[in-house]
Amino acid sequence: MRVLIALGGNAMTAPDGSSSPDDQRAAIAQACGHIAELLADGHEVIITHGNGPQVGNILRKNELAAAELPPVSLDWCGAQTQGTIGFTIVNRLEQELTTRGMHRQVAAVITRTRVDGDDPAFTDPVKPIGTYRNAAHAAQMRAHGQVWKDFGARGWRRVVPSPRPLEILETPTIATLVDAGWVVVAAGGGGIPVVADGPGWNGVEAVIDKDLSAARLAADLDVDRLVIATDVEHAIIGYGTADEQPIGEITAEQMQRLADAGHFASGSMGPKVEAVVDFAASGRGVGIITALAAVPVAIAGRTGTRVTPAAASRTASS
Repeated sequence: MRVLIALGGNAMTAPDGSSSPDDQRAAIAQACGHIAELLADGHEVIITHGNGPQVGNILRKNELAAAELPPVSLDWCGAQTQGTIGFTIVNRLEQELTTRGMHRQVAAVITRTRVDGDDPAFTDPVKPIGTYRNAAHAAQMRAHGQVWKDFGARGWRRVVPSPRPLEILETPTIATLVDAGWVVVAAGGGGIPVVADGPGWNGVEAVIDKDLSAARLAADLDVDRLVIATDVEHAIIGYGTADEQPIGEITAEQMQRLADAGHFASGSMGPKVEAVVDFAASGRGVGIITALAAVPVAIAGRTGTRVTPAAASRTASS
């Protein structure tokens, strides 16, 4: 079975959110252990990953070094984190495979994602990035052309465009590697956002949702299972209420109706649901939302929220 697993950026940090190099290496080691299990079971695996905490660190460094060095743009932030996280995953996954007596080639591909320069997101930036700061700092940054939003008691945070991913430009390269038996890390952080510029491409100041990019890549690679790995075993109806209910197997159409009814927060579970619905509705395979440790069992159909193209058995967890 061909599986694309999307790791969240927070899966690359310590449980308390700490993101020192050692914290990130330890978290990636844990993730790679679970991925190695999938490979040991005979699955083909493609890996994507988030990069929110890592980009946030670079942006903070931009601020601290602003008097000495020019700031790094968001497309460059994405490229840098793809390289750092990608090579760390490659190193650790090779170790995990070797300890299991498996000899598989692993590669990280720097990946660009095409977006529409006229996407409405560019005129209505809503994606929060970086850390919360006070009103005085936000005002200073706004004077430099940045857009900041007041999040109440937590403070102010920068917001940027999040255009919809249209195409993963390196898909042919990724497909060639996967077909040749490589394990590929790609589309980190949703991919480096680019727009057409004459005969070529230009990076833009934006952040692409990594789950939506994962769904796009999964469809183009004819993946059987798209797995959005998160910190809960199921998506939940009525989260935080006395009537909350985990979702087991469900059709894309049924899941979309739940999303339309407002069951999934736009800043957390919402994009994950949108990604698995998009993928399952394409008819190519099953989209799964589950905890990282539960991924092998979810692929076997025994846990997780499993969004199918066809009739589902029930919305309650099975």
